[in-house]
Amino acid sequence: MLKNLWRLVLVTLSMLLLPGLAWAEDAVPPAINAGDTAFVLMSAALVLLMTPGLALFYGGMVREKNVLSVIMQSFIVIGLVSVQWVLFGYSAAFGPDIKHIIGSMDWAGLANVGQDPNTDYAGTVPHLAFMSFQLMFAIITAALITGSFAERMRFPAFLIFTLLWTSLVYDPLAHWVWGVDGWLRNLGALDFAGGTVVHISSGVSGLVAAIVLGRRKGYGTEPMIPHHLPMTVLGASLLWFGWFGFNAGSAVSANGLACSAFVVTNTAAAAAALSWVAVEWMRHGKPTVLGAASGCVAGLVAITPASGFVSPLAAIVIGLVAGVLCYLAVSVLKTKLGYDDSLDAFGVHGLGGTWGAVATGLFASKAVNSAGNDGLFYGNAAQLVTQIETVAVTWLFAGLATFIILKVVGLFCKLRVDADDEEAGLDITQHGEEAYAANVSSGTLFRDTMA
Repeated sequence: MLKNLWRLVLVTLSMLLLPGLAWAEDAVPPAINAGDTAFVLMSAALVLLMTPGLALFYGGMVREKNVLSVIMQSFIVIGLVSVQWVLFGYSAAFGPDIKHIIGSMDWAGLANVGQDPNTDYAGTVPHLAFMSFQLMFAIITAALITGSFAERMRFPAFLIFTLLWTSLVYDPLAHWVWGVDGWLRNLGALDFAGGTVVHISSGVSGLVAAIVLGRRKGYGTEPMIPHHLPMTVLGASLLWFGWFGFNAGSAVSANGLACSAFVVTNTAAAAAALSWVAVEWMRHGKPTVLGAASGCVAGLVAITPASGFVSPLAAIVIGLVAGVLCYLAVSVLKTKLGYDDSLDAFGVHGLGGTWGAVATGLFASKAVNSAGNDGLFYGNAAQLVTQIETVAVTWLFAGLATFIILKVVGLFCKLRVDADDEEAGLDITQHGEEAYAANVSSGTLFRDTMA
């Protein structure tokens, strides 16, 4: 009787314990932090706002007959890259590594990308939140390139080029620098929010595109002044505002590092606006609103890779240098070399991003971010070497790949508008619209003439 009683007790305990053991073996997903999640989603929204801001920034700088074409390029990129990112772009950029070069297609169509966190990238926010945040970077990077070939590229060619460029240049480069086991990340490259992945890649690619397409008709002999500077300043203001999400959001957590990135972002932008205006004032006798707007963007570009690794004092130096460097690039270098970088995407983003990446190797400090590294001024010259190597790789890869993509697209689709269409303006010839409805005064809307 006693023996049977013991057996009953053991069976009962087993029934109670076994389910508990089974539950213990199941992987328990990390807890989601509501504050971090809200912060990342808000940051993603801020970064998305930057692309319409860029559309206004670029739109105000072109001639009146091309303003809608430039705005359309930025706006349609949101749709094109958003779909590409869900289908396969995110998986290629951040998916499980294949030989340190590209992500696998395990996450294509956002398979295995759900509401639980992914501890490799963001342990306290849903994987979908991190994916959405990174999407906004891919969008604006493709849009930045349009500033170099504004006023002369056919819209069908633009769509094909943008899709191929995002898939073949941005996605692999993002994996190299940010993806788990990406080879530049393993090398020790520091790029907190996109100096190489976003700004150098887009700026260098824009330069290549401007050279391949050739200069605008009348460039150097006809005035090509901005048609609406208030629009440009509004765009620059939205960029400055959104950039806090760009850089501070890259901490992927509402923490002290995000606060540090926020402060240095504003500081560098302010310093660069001051230095651009100062050098312009000294050279031409007058400070311009366009110079102030361009200077703040140059500072934002330069601080981007360094924003999670440097102090506010370092940010002042980075911004001051960026303002002078980018001003000289767009006012002196472009004139001497003769290339037509329409809206100075290369001068601001290509060279500003290069300076920022190198400056990270100078000013980075583990006192700011223990997950980073010290730079040259903190006793680690090797980090500067790594940054220079990363810059060189980005220049070479983005430039060569862009050249090849444009040549291949050109085999099947004409890249540049005809001379007559360029003279008439891309708004009317590519999109059948006018920004300011100049013919309304005659009593006939353009849309009515299309009927």
